[in-house]
Amino acid sequence: MPIHFGTDGWRAVISDSFTFGNLRMVSQAIADAVASEHWEKSGTVDSKRIVIGFDTRFLSDRFAGEVARVLAANGFTVLLAQSDSPTPAISYAVKNNNAIAGVMITASHNAPRYNGVKLKGAFGGSALPEQCRRVEVYINDNEQQARGPNLMDFNKAREAGLIQKFNPLPAYFDHLRKLINTDVIAENPQRFVADAMYGSGRGVIKSFLQGTGCEVYEIRGEMNPGFGGVHPEPIAKYLGALSSAVSSGFGNFGVVTDGDADRIGAMDERGNFVDPHKIMALSLKYLVEKRGLSGSVVRTVSTTRMIDRLAKRYGMKVHETPVGFNHIADIMMNEEVLIGGEESGGISFKGHIPEGDGPIMGLLLVEMLAASGKSLGEMVDDLLTDVGPAFYERVDLRLSRPVAKAEMTEFLTQKAPAEIGSEKVTEVSQRDGVKYIMSDDSWLLVRPSGTEPVLRVYAEGRTQEMVKALIGYGRNVAESVV
Repeated sequence: MPIHFGTDGWRAVISDSFTFGNLRMVSQAIADAVASEHWEKSGTVDSKRIVIGFDTRFLSDRFAGEVARVLAANGFTVLLAQSDSPTPAISYAVKNNNAIAGVMITASHNAPRYNGVKLKGAFGGSALPEQCRRVEVYINDNEQQARGPNLMDFNKAREAGLIQKFNPLPAYFDHLRKLINTDVIAENPQRFVADAMYGSGRGVIKSFLQGTGCEVYEIRGEMNPGFGGVHPEPIAKYLGALSSAVSSGFGNFGVVTDGDADRIGAMDERGNFVDPHKIMALSLKYLVEKRGLSGSVVRTVSTTRMIDRLAKRYGMKVHETPVGFNHIADIMMNEEVLIGGEESGGISFKGHIPEGDGPIMGLLLVEMLAASGKSLGEMVDDLLTDVGPAFYERVDLRLSRPVAKAEMTEFLTQKAPAEIGSEKVTEVSQRDGVKYIMSDDSWLLVRPSGTEPVLRVYAEGRTQEMVKALIGYGRNVAESVV
């Protein structure tokens, strides 16, 4: 089966397609792409330095070592993380060490049987789409010409200084201290539960807050490559353990990060899931009203319009992008962005790298709560009273056959309804799939998956009834696709 290296890198099932042999092929292609004239090289960047990190998945540390062997054999100096680390800490290390690129061994929030490779650019975010395409070109070229990967003995590479182990957390923490106000937190220390979901965010939030007086009770922080049998994705259905810990009195609220800690979720004192829509809206409100910061706002097409209502109040420009943090990062690198985020929990803000970061958003939430003196539930209630109500739902509907995105987009645009749930459709957007925006600011987004016969349906309504009507319309669309 051919290896497809997409904009988010490569993911596959361990020991099926994700093998040491295939990983060496991918690593060689990365080495070739980075060494080529097509890879952007600036004066301050060391074109021979690459950072490698890994998460807590089965064999991730060994896979990272194998990537290091290939890159060392190609003349690169590799900074290899000494233990599992969050993706944003590795991304920051790329920028902080003036490296030309970074490689993260992770399958993020995917099921435990998967592993993967994320490629990072010198700027500290996901590699650009054209850089990822270049890797795929070299994979195919090397296969066609039967060129195998260069490989160097690990110990010899270490003796030669071509593989150097390092701890990415101290420099990452120094950077976070410029962006998180620990004095505010120390004035009103919080007592909460940190749920690492057995991922590489384990210990990070707790360690950072040492000395602030916070009582952090960590759950699912031990090494468990099977993730306790659940997907390490911070969504309500996988957070039974966090709900139990909060309701048992181990903390007044909870923060949760995914398998490689580039996503955030939270739980209030009543055991209610606080989704990334609300976290991003609360963060925008805090950064403007309490910190006095400015800039534009970026959100994906599937993210709450509470953001738009707040931005309008503050006189801020809003950019809507297709799904995927790489689109947000493009704008963050080209203009002054205050906050950028997506519904899956990847969020970043001004002064930080253009990368979704679970720990920093969890820490900002702790700072917001310390500053407000309120509970998380009260803060969410205040937000919804202010710019809500906003009810959200997402469903993935399996189709009987794969459908081309262009075909589905044309179908949905031509068949756009005049109204759904008694609200008029006032706008039809084709930014990523098709989005119907209603007269009351409710919306329905229908996006065909690019990789499987699945229709992703997202809805935000001003009432539960409206969400039900929007999702119902999406289900009818799926049934009409034969």
